Amino acid sequence: MRPKTSHLKPAEIERSWFVADAEGKVLGRLARDIAVVLQGKHKPTVSEHTACGDAVVVINCEKVATTGQKSETKKYVHVTGYPGGRVEEDFELVRERHPERILIKAVQRMLPKNRLGRQMLKQLFVYAGEEHPHAAQKPEPLPQV
Repeated sequence: MRPKTSHLKPAEIERSWFVADAEGKVLGRLARDIAVVLQGKHKPTVSEHTACGDAVVVINCEKVATTGQKSETKKYVHVTGYPGGRVEEDFELVRERHPERILIKAVQRMLPKNRLGRQMLKQLFVYAGEEHPHAAQKPEPLPQV
């Protein structure tokens, strides 16, 4: 007799809240841990067809560390849709203007590129400073995966 595999329904998903302090952490390693929690792969009840991950709040993202010469050489590129509308921004310029975007992009590129990935990314809340408005959710420290 084959064992029965149970799948979670969206109503059965229990979401937890986690907080991560990005100060002094390496960008890629922090993004990996966040992506695992957003996908729910740290839970024994992971289900691939639903967004069963937990919410993650990241603080101090302007103080995230990089290795090597990424801060001098890395560029972020996007296209506006107009002719000649390819825009390149240096890592340091993005860190200065919008430090949240660095971590959001790193995590986004580690998630699935489909509707579930977009749902998972909505559970990520990134803030440049120490304060965040999610204290009522009582977030726990991010687990090391």
